[in-house]
Parts: sequence; structure tokens; C-alpha cells
Amino acid sequence: MSEFAIKVTNVSKKFKIFEDKPATLKDRIIYRSKGVYQEKWVLRDISFEVPKGKMIGLIGRNGSGKSTMLKILTRILRPDIGGIEIVGRVSSLLELGAGFHMDFTGRENIYMNASIFGLTRKEIDSRIDEIIRFAELGQFIENPVRTYSSGMYMRLAFSIAVHVDPDILLIDEILAVGDNAFQKKCISKIENFKNKGKTIVFVSHDNGVMERLCDELYWIHESRVVEHGDPRKIIRNYMDFLNESEEMRLTRESEEPQTEKNTNDALEKVNELSAKNDNVERWGNKKLEINMVTMLDETKTEKHFFEKGKEATIRIKYSVHSEIDKSVFGIGIFKMDGYCCYGTNTFIDDQKVVLSEEGIMEVRISNLNLVAGEYYLDVACHHEDGTPYDYITKALTFNVKSYEEEVGVAYLPHQWIHKGGKFE
Repeated sequence: MSEFAIKVTNVSKKFKIFEDKPATLKDRIIYRSKGVYQEKWVLRDISFEVPKGKMIGLIGRNGSGKSTMLKILTRILRPDIGGIEIVGRVSSLLELGAGFHMDFTGRENIYMNASIFGLTRKEIDSRIDEIIRFAELGQFIENPVRTYSSGMYMRLAFSIAVHVDPDILLIDEILAVGDNAFQKKCISKIENFKNKGKTIVFVSHDNGVMERLCDELYWIHESRVVEHGDPRKIIRNYMDFLNESEEMRLTRESEEPQTEKNTNDALEKVNELSAKNDNVERWGNKKLEINMVTMLDETKTEKHFFEKGKEATIRIKYSVHSEIDKSVFGIGIFKMDGYCCYGTNTFIDDQKVVLSEEGIMEVRISNLNLVAGEYYLDVACHHEDGTPYDYITKALTFNVKSYEEEVGVAYLPHQWIHKGGKFE
């Protein structure tokens, strides 16, 4: 009997990238016949094995080839070179709503999707109540899925995928969509799935979850595996690489002349986040509006990577549109799984706020003593009675790096003291 669930041998995959987008079918045929395209290798010579009952993670920047690898494992794509072996039934969560019929109800899509995964009508009948209950869709299960939000899509897709009882589960970043409570519920389900001896391949940008759940990580960069092994070590090396890349980018941008476009882009930063990212939620009466949120290091340079124990400043730019008084600014720092690490506001800190028509509020953290990992920041301004002017969840994400081996959330200064002798 095979000891592995997945075996990938020397897999390479390329795509044709056409240089133009012709307007007509005739032009498209002509362009294709002329071969006006470039070949891009998205995966090069990838090999790994996943033992039965183990969970591996794939990390790397967007575009590095992680999602393509999962599509090859599900046989959506075929490798141009190399091959794969799969032992067991596979269930996958790759793209939001993939496999759903937009005009079918949630219930009808459960039957259709679960049958694709290999379940019989009788098996689906016995599990459908639990699928609906886990997805938390209630009466919306009878509505067409085209009326669903992205979070509802995710809940339904995840619930189907884990309740078909597969041997192998493939997950591609879909858990980034949805509220924190359901994300925690999904992570718990994945842990339970793993404890049952199932095999999982997981793609995520949540390094904390990857470190906690995965037995091994593979770091893919520019189509190749550059390193694999212990999750903590791989994440530390990957974060160092990202930090160096970020510093190079900021150095390059600081040398570029400032233009009106640069300024406008900066002022629209938060608005773009809330408009385009399902993870960002924003509400309030907008009597005061938060225009921009950044984090700065001790040199007042904007960064997303910080060393543990160093100074960091949260800068909030705002504008006032109506006369207000008794305003309170607040911040909250969270791990990517929604766990609150720290929160405070100007009322708690007995800091009186005198607003101007436009201004900047800064929170200077003299010692960012968070354990290495990825975090996100909530910012808000509200009246003392709690009425929100502008509240933004996940206004930005940042990373803390450390070369020390630590677990938990924060570093507590300490020392070990040993005393010999008998106990009194």
C-alpha cells in the first residue's frame, strides 16, 4: 500500500501570454496564427511528496505559482512536463464560487457540487442538514447563489468541501473571505479534519495559521521551490526576504520625484481598500473621515515590516466634514485569525482631542513587543457616546520579525532564576 497521498515529480507548467488583445475573432485568429505571444513558465521542476495524514503549506508571493500547483493537483490543468500521483478522493476549494450555478439555489448547488465530488443522492440527503447548518445560511439557502455575498459563497463552498468526507483537501486562500468568527470555525474544522488522518495542501498568506497547522512548508518563488522544511524556519526566511524587498522598494520610491498623482494616490489609499477588498469593513456617519492610515518605523519611514522591540508609529490622517465634539480615536491590533492582541483609544488614555478641519493623529508605540508574525490594524474615530464617525477594520496589515524562538502573542521581558537547596 502506498505511503503517500500526493506525489509530484518534476512538474513544470507554462502559459502563453499574448502581447495584444485583438478586437475581432478574425484578428484573434490572425494573431494566433502569427504566434504573437510569449511563453511564461509558472512552475519549473517542482517535486514533493505528501504522506498520508500530513498537512503541507505552499507560501510565496502572488503570481509565484501556488494556485497553478493546486489546479494541477485537482487535474483542472495538466503539467507540460512531469507528472502527479493522487491516492484517495480529492475535495478542493480553489476559486470563490467555482462549480456553482448562479441561478440555482444554495440547496440545489449543494446537490450538484457534492455529486461532482462523488457523493450519491442518498449520501447527500444524509449530510445536507449539517452542510446548511455549518454554512450558517439559514433561509438564504433557498435563494439563488447569484444573490449571495462573497462571504456567503465561501461559507457554502467550504461547508460542501469538508462534508463530502474526502481523503485529500486542497485549499487556496479562500478563507481570506468572510468574517473572523467563521474563519475561526473553518480553521477549527481543518484541525479536526487533520486529526482524523486526512491529507491537506493549504495555500494562505496567514503565516500564523500556516505555522500552527502545517507539518511542512514549501516556499515557491518565481516558479521554483527555493526552500522547504520546518514551517517556523521557512516563514522566518520568507519574511526576511519580503522585508528586504520592501526596503528596496521604499528606497527606490523615496528617490523618485513627488508628483500630484503620487499625492492623490496616497490620499485615496483607505478608500480603495474599503471599496475593493472584501476583508475591509467600514461604517460610520462620516462627520469625520479617515483618509489614510500608515505605519512608520523609528526613522519615520513608512513600512509594513518591523523588528520586534523597535519603535513604531501609527499615523491616521483625517478630515472633518461637520461640527463635532468629544471625539475619540482608537486602534486595535489583531492576529490574522482575528485574535485581539491590543487595543486602546484616546478616552482610555485620558487624551483630550481638539480637532482641526484636517489633521493627523499619531499613536507612538515605543516598544513593539509582538511575537514574530503577521497582524492587521483596525482604526476608528467616534463620539464619546460610541456613535461611530468612521470605523475601518483591517485598515492595513503589517509584519513583525524576530530571530528568537517564541510562541504566543507578545514578548514579556523576563529572566530565569535557579536556586538550589531544599524546599522550606
